[in-house]
Amino acid sequence: MSSRAVWERVRARVQRFPELLASCGEQASVYGKCMASNTTEHGNLKKDVCAKEFAMLMDCFTEAAKRNVKT
Repeated sequence: MSSRAVWERVRARVQRFPELLASCGEQASVYGKCMASNTTEHGNLKKDVCAKEFAMLMDCFTEAAKRNVKT
């Protein structure tokens, strides 16, 4: 497979990201709120503090990507 074909596939995936994010707005909002509420004033965040919310967001992205596969 040529490197051009690989980059075209990558570009297509990246271009679909905004619509995937839009379809997972609720999960993205919950994750963002968790991150914001658990970040200290110095920008520190403990590892895995929002792991549950992140997993829900990733599940949503995965399902949205499966529904929006372009062949």
